[in-house]
Amino acid sequence: MSFTLLRQRNFALVWWAGLISITGDWMLRIALPVYVLQLTGSPLATSGAVMAGVLPSILFGLIAGVYVDRWDRRRTMLVVSVLQGLFLLPLLAGNVWAVYAVAFVQASLSLFFQPAEGSLLPQLVAAEDLTAANSLNSLNNNIGRLIGPVLGGFGLAGLGITGVVIIDMASFAVAAALLAAIAGDFRAKKLGESLGMRGELAEGFRAIRRSRVTTAIMVIVLLMSVGEGVMASLFPVLVTGPLNAGAVGLGSLMAAQAVGGLLGGLVGTRFAAKINPITMVTAGLAVFGVLDVLIFNYPRWSTVLWPELVLFALVGIPAVLSQAALMTLLQTAHPGEVLGRIFSVALVLGALATFAGASIAGTLALKAGVINVLTVQGTVQIFAALLFWLIARSGPARQLAPEPS
Repeated sequence: MSFTLLRQRNFALVWWAGLISITGDWMLRIALPVYVLQLTGSPLATSGAVMAGVLPSILFGLIAGVYVDRWDRRRTMLVVSVLQGLFLLPLLAGNVWAVYAVAFVQASLSLFFQPAEGSLLPQLVAAEDLTAANSLNSLNNNIGRLIGPVLGGFGLAGLGITGVVIIDMASFAVAAALLAAIAGDFRAKKLGESLGMRGELAEGFRAIRRSRVTTAIMVIVLLMSVGEGVMASLFPVLVTGPLNAGAVGLGSLMAAQAVGGLLGGLVGTRFAAKINPITMVTAGLAVFGVLDVLIFNYPRWSTVLWPELVLFALVGIPAVLSQAALMTLLQTAHPGEVLGRIFSVALVLGALATFAGASIAGTLALKAGVINVLTVQGTVQIFAALLFWLIARSGPARQLAPEPS
């Protein structure tokens, strides 16, 4: 494993700010639905908080990408962190509608943070270090995924919503302070005058169509996100039903996958520069699909939990490696002035496909059975790996040097 990139001051500041921000996001993601349930006692009201966090991606995702490409990426992340901290205050009103509003605003603001961070990295590190940098970012995503839910759950139980608000506001304040310390101008280098909102969106879509690799990535995002929606809807049913593991088992499996993600981030920082990103994506998706098929079919043979925990830890490794390689391919296939829009298109496409997958999962499970539907979902990932390789392998991906800061 290698952490040499963390010796680069600007990258290290972004990495730590991202870690703290993601931890705060996960803290809120766990605390808000539980808080709504405490306020209302209604599972339907709880699902409203979840939907309030998903809807902004569909409504504003593309627009956010245009502004990310217009603005300084570092300043965008800084302002978003400050606003995310301030917009936690309505939670103190103790009103369910205030919770919905906070969830909506927080998710809307994150639409600017994530594309800005992805677009900023090529301006911070050399092109040959991008996959390692993305692996390190995957590492902090999984660290946040482990720490944030614990802080959210224990914070709400021990300190109430006021304690959660204070801790989360502090996390965003620290993230903003770290981002403020980054030196340099990180505005995208615009080519010509602004085309207006519609024209700039069209420019982003044209950039996607012109790139074979990016087109392949969007196809993968679509297929994988539909599968993610199916998985999110049916996996709790699998665990509490055929696997007979209950809520504790479900939490243990999610934690095991996060540990696998940490391992994947560490492996990626060590070997990323030695493997072609297209190869890494193809192999990662294929192994991910094979492991998923094993995970979903294991309850046919046994309900002993520990083999599933091992498989869940293992599946986190190819998931992180393929994700880091996909990020690198996007960052090196396009000039910086369109990256925000391209990342936003991927986010919106993923949100729509996840929603579609979740919508059809229940009906499919009633007709074909939970295990069979999830098995098909795992098989689709293997197909996605083959499809990506067929589309992306027809020539060398366009490689761009990072923009000077």
